[in-house]
Amino acid sequence: MAVVLEYAGKTDIGRVRKNNEDQFLIADLTKQLRIVQTSVSGSQFGEWTTNSTAHLLAVADGMGGTAGGEIASGLAIETLSWYVARTMPWFYRYQDGREEDLECELVKAVQACQETVAETAAGSHFRRMSTTLTIAYVLWPRVYVVHAGDSRCYLHRGGRLMQMTKDHTVAQRSLEQGIMTAEQARASVLNNTLWNCIGGGGEGVSPDVYHATLQPSDELLLCTDGLTRRLSDDAIGSILKRASTPEVAAGALVGAANEAGGEDNITVVVARLRAALQSAVTPPDGVAVLQAV
Repeated sequence: MAVVLEYAGKTDIGRVRKNNEDQFLIADLTKQLRIVQTSVSGSQFGEWTTNSTAHLLAVADGMGGTAGGEIASGLAIETLSWYVARTMPWFYRYQDGREEDLECELVKAVQACQETVAETAAGSHFRRMSTTLTIAYVLWPRVYVVHAGDSRCYLHRGGRLMQMTKDHTVAQRSLEQGIMTAEQARASVLNNTLWNCIGGGGEGVSPDVYHATLQPSDELLLCTDGLTRRLSDDAIGSILKRASTPEVAAGALVGAANEAGGEDNITVVVARLRAALQSAVTPPDGVAVLQAV
């Protein structure tokens, strides 16, 4: 089955901060063959490019003071893009039995981000700069999510918003260990303290990995905590349900978070799936056709 994936991203400084330390990424992954030279006379083939076969979505929330956080999140997104482009072309097809290999490579991509940020921090004035990183790799009909920090990935299906990732905060860990109640965890200053992220002067990163089988009409939301600390899951789900397009949804989510105070940078990536007939027409920007092969 072919599906159309519509997507949009938006980042906003908010109403309090002096600069934006968030970053996001939306990337189409394609296969391309370009003939440089051939002995075939009268050749009419010179270049083949497939439709998008996979998509890479990511958000990163930098920390470490003014320029430090912005540098860390930018480095993470750049390194992720480089790693996927350089080392993962063979993952552009869905293959049963190879999912563990794919997940391992995505974890290595996050670890490459850790190395880049740590090396840069060691030679700069921002030695403790750090960033969250939440990645969704869409390879129809599967999605693979790799995550470190307290940015989030949600799956919106049938009007229900489900959080796929777990916040790597000390408060969340205390909640899981029974040390705090949910109410205490939400109010605690430890809700702002991460035990797992990229950089920060730590020895390494321990990303979580999740996967799910997607359905037409599913929607993915990646966001930084500038959204989730201002809006409840019910409010987020309601906005997604009402929005006519991912672009409208992204704008509405950022606007609602700002109306609720806008105390932090706000970044969202919205990707919506729907069944589609095969078409030879090139899709417009913000839309891509995916097909399991």
